Amino acid sequence: VLFRSGLNAAITLVSHFVFIMLAFRALNALRFEQFIKANHVREAQVLLLFMAVGLGYLVSSFFLSLVQAALNLPKLFL
Repeated sequence: VLFRSGLNAAITLVSHFVFIMLAFRALNALRFEQFIKANHVREAQVLLLFMAVGLGYLVSSFFLSLVQAALNLPKLFL
């Protein structure tokens, strides 16, 4: 049971990091320069990072929840 808990934590961490990286790359495709005030580049980069973390976490949580629900589905027929 302890190994399964550790494995679950590792999968969750990897999933979160992968989806945060994907969200960051996807958000970089947008043109944020149009919305940035002059001399506020650092703040825009921090905002982009926060948006990537938030979006990546939400998408990762959705997929982990979907996988967990799919794994629990056979228990319905027991």
